[in-house]
Amino acid sequence: MKQPTFGPIFLAFALFCTMLFIPVQWLYPLISDKKVEDAAASLSTNVFQGLALQKRMLEDNKYLPMYGSSELSRLDVYHPYNYFKVNPEGFTPFLIGRGGTQSFVHFLSFAALGDDLKNRELVFILSPQWFTKEGLNEVHFAPNYSSLQAYDLVFNDELSVRLKKKAAQRLLMFDIVRNDKLLTTMLEGIVYHDIKHRYKAAAVKPFGYVYRNILERKDIVMSLFAVNSRNPKIDHRLRSLPLNALNKRAERTGEAASKTNPYWIEDRYYRKHIADKISKLKGYKANEAYTESPEYEDLQLILDLLKQEKTKALFISIPVNGPWYDFAGFPKERRQAYYEKVRTVIERSGFPVADLSSQEYNPFFLKDTLHIGWKGWVYVDEALAEFHRKQ
Repeated sequence: MKQPTFGPIFLAFALFCTMLFIPVQWLYPLISDKKVEDAAASLSTNVFQGLALQKRMLEDNKYLPMYGSSELSRLDVYHPYNYFKVNPEGFTPFLIGRGGTQSFVHFLSFAALGDDLKNRELVFILSPQWFTKEGLNEVHFAPNYSSLQAYDLVFNDELSVRLKKKAAQRLLMFDIVRNDKLLTTMLEGIVYHDIKHRYKAAAVKPFGYVYRNILERKDIVMSLFAVNSRNPKIDHRLRSLPLNALNKRAERTGEAASKTNPYWIEDRYYRKHIADKISKLKGYKANEAYTESPEYEDLQLILDLLKQEKTKALFISIPVNGPWYDFAGFPKERRQAYYEKVRTVIERSGFPVADLSSQEYNPFFLKDTLHIGWKGWVYVDEALAEFHRKQ
């Protein structure tokens, strides 16, 4: 009877352990420059929920990372990703985010990137609707949450003790985190200083370390196979147009697409989301304000971290649609209070703000009630070019 041989099994186990415990930095070169280029406008969840593609991107100074939310997906010809294809300024925008990726989601990404952000340029687009009284909720957090980045936070010794504790406390507010008992135990060890929580965290940490390593390797595999590129919507007629001419062309584009309503909202959006219930929407924002929100604390986490890393960050403050917000009962003075507060918070931390709040009543600046539109992107393009020239 032939004796079973265990050599292949031991070899497979040895290879698995080698892959699991060799420094993950040794695996990043597996991701080609072409994969990074394809990811620049993919808006793939693997980009902002992972780390490998962002780290590879940050190695190349030709990329200007742009962090934001759903506005990034409005890829018309005036969008920075497309506009700078025909008007090169020495950088390629790299888009990171989607709907619901508010400040805390991006903070987890920044914390995991750590030293990769040191002295690096980046752009962060703020949306007013983030700053509600409730702030980031489970509905928006859960689909954008990254287990990899949360586990990385536990083992991140470069993050200041204060920031790490605040981030751990914030994570424990969400059900999707608390449902992970291993992660919860380790986070509670960071938040609470009693012996019970510290011992429990120490006991499970080896298992957390192995799981974090598995997530890192999974991220690299996903980065190799899961990114699809997008075809840019290039319009060569935009080449070298002065700002006034570019604005006029964007206004004509917006005007042609927004003929059915007095709010400069794209017809397709207006018909689908507003037209049938317009009478019910009058005054629906009368009780809202954007000056008191947990989002300010989440934003401060980002500011403190980027300051620690000496990151060269430009924050872009986007306005609301003035005529629509008037109709919705959200008064101008309340909106102005938000713009002033968010600008003060950012500037107090030493970062520049491209404050576009004065464009509330600029026709076709926004595409709907809240997303940057045709003329809005023209102003953003100008802000990006000016920011890059100053660095």
